[in-house]
Amino acid sequence: MQIAEQIENDIIDGAIEEESPVPSTNEFAAFHRINPATAGKGVNRLVDDGILYKRRGIGMFVATGARQRLVGARTEQFRTNFVGPLLDEAAKLGITPEQVADMIKNPTATERKANNS
Repeated sequence: MQIAEQIENDIIDGAIEEESPVPSTNEFAAFHRINPATAGKGVNRLVDDGILYKRRGIGMFVATGARQRLVGARTEQFRTNFVGPLLDEAAKLGITPEQVADMIKNPTATERKANNS
């Protein structure tokens, strides 16, 4: 899972571009000091998801459109894992979505100071 997440993050950040090769499972295994079969599981998960594809005899490459798919999936995860619970808690406290948006846009001086340190 960590190998897959590392590759996903590199694709999202632009460190690995679409149609570019990714390190081999042996390279991942050596770098992380894990079994190549374990590294292969992470890579194969991304192949199954259509994020990577194999070029026989050459290696693994990032599929066209992979970044867009990953950003879309991560955005939906963010909505589900963070925004939904945030709005649910705000509703319990009588805080409207507009007030939440204002809190995000205009943090208090204390929050600003904490974010800048």
